[in-house]
Amino acid sequence: MYDQHELERVLALQRESFLLQGDPSLQERSARTSRLALALLENIDALSDALCADYGWRAAVVSKAFEGLSWVQDIEQSLHELAQWMAPREVPGGFVQAKPKGVVGVMGAWNFPLALTLQPAMAALAAGNRVMLNFPEQHPRTGALLREIVCARFDESEVAVFNGDIDTARQFSALRLDHLFFTGSPQVGALVSQAAAKNLVPVTLELGGKNPVVVARDADLLLAATRIVSSRLLNGGQVCLCPDYVFIPDEKFEEFVGHLKARIRSIAGDYLHNPAIVPSVDARNYARVLALIDNAVALGAQKLEPLADTQLRYLPDPASRRIAPTLLVDVPEAAEVNHHEIFGPVLVVKRYLDVQQAIDYIARHPAPLAAYWFGGDGVDFRHFLDHTTSGGVSRNDGFLHGLLPGVPFGGIGNSGSGAYHGRAGFDTFTHYRAVANGAGEQGVADGFVSGAMLGPAALAGVDRSIAAAIAGFRRSAGF
Repeated sequence: MYDQHELERVLALQRESFLLQGDPSLQERSARTSRLALALLENIDALSDALCADYGWRAAVVSKAFEGLSWVQDIEQSLHELAQWMAPREVPGGFVQAKPKGVVGVMGAWNFPLALTLQPAMAALAAGNRVMLNFPEQHPRTGALLREIVCARFDESEVAVFNGDIDTARQFSALRLDHLFFTGSPQVGALVSQAAAKNLVPVTLELGGKNPVVVARDADLLLAATRIVSSRLLNGGQVCLCPDYVFIPDEKFEEFVGHLKARIRSIAGDYLHNPAIVPSVDARNYARVLALIDNAVALGAQKLEPLADTQLRYLPDPASRRIAPTLLVDVPEAAEVNHHEIFGPVLVVKRYLDVQQAIDYIARHPAPLAAYWFGGDGVDFRHFLDHTTSGGVSRNDGFLHGLLPGVPFGGIGNSGSGAYHGRAGFDTFTHYRAVANGAGEQGVADGFVSGAMLGPAALAGVDRSIAAAIAGFRRSAGF
């Protein structure tokens, strides 16, 4: 929908405007950030309606809560602390200046497109940058409406929205931006990173992964089952923080699976028409999730569908893109569901005899965006924290670490690089420049180039300093 020329035109306009103005003041940053927040919040009803149409169905309360409220406290806190973050930091011999990077590109994700596009954009504005937004192509109605709303509140030299197709996204990722922020899958993130690397554009990647759950032997099984199922089914399972697989003590396996089934049935109602159920975003993702299930079953996994037979007669339903909630048990490691983010109403259930088995399995697979533990804050949980890696951890709940205001949110390795939310977002879109003040009669290099530092006395002084440093490091190393 947008050709390369149009993208380049707006980039040049924003960069020239940024260079002419210089670093924006606290008042300008706060005003721009707040205007973008208001653009979303004051139009949340219309935007929720557009998202419902683009998804095929999504209840307004889901969109309002997760697109319109989930980020508010974090941005409010950021604005409250912005003056302190902007201030130069004094260091011996000079100071460190917090500089905006320039023009930031943000590529949002389709599962929560408003929040995952506009929250990083607000962080970039608070850091003093201009922003270009690429809205996910899966939501054309919402993207067109958002572009109209933003155009009414911002000059395109400040903030610009592009709601194009997949070609627009490819061209966007290849722009010579000053920073690129991408939220999406690891597979697409790798392509975006490659395109940006050709121009040496720094990239922040917010990706997904295979998010594990460990249910400890001291866990409240009913509580764990309730929160795991609720987290798995939220937004049709299309959340980057959804649990993908859960480890259960072998002796509690049947009891726990029973709780999972009961929770699924309690949520389901008339599943095909239940307004709380969000369908797969499009036919491609609907078919992908079904293929993951079929592949696992073909390789020997047991498929459990807790809904009543009278409901399963109509599911899966391609017209509404609704898939029955599914538990996969005894899944062979070769199954594709073990290696791809599910993004649907499917949960893999695994057994363990010793909790170390679960920890070893998680540690030897690519680091996920989230990891979950149900049980007490005891020795096993601390061992889990010490021997696994993930973007974040929540204990006895789902998604919680991603919603704490001011707490860095991001992945590691396969699940992303870099972070945002709170101070981490400001840091991501800021260049910290050292400014040194020369003092004294002799500069750093003066004595060396003049020959004054070439004599035996000077050499002895340098040798003494090196010897002192060696002694200090030997003490630190325990020698």
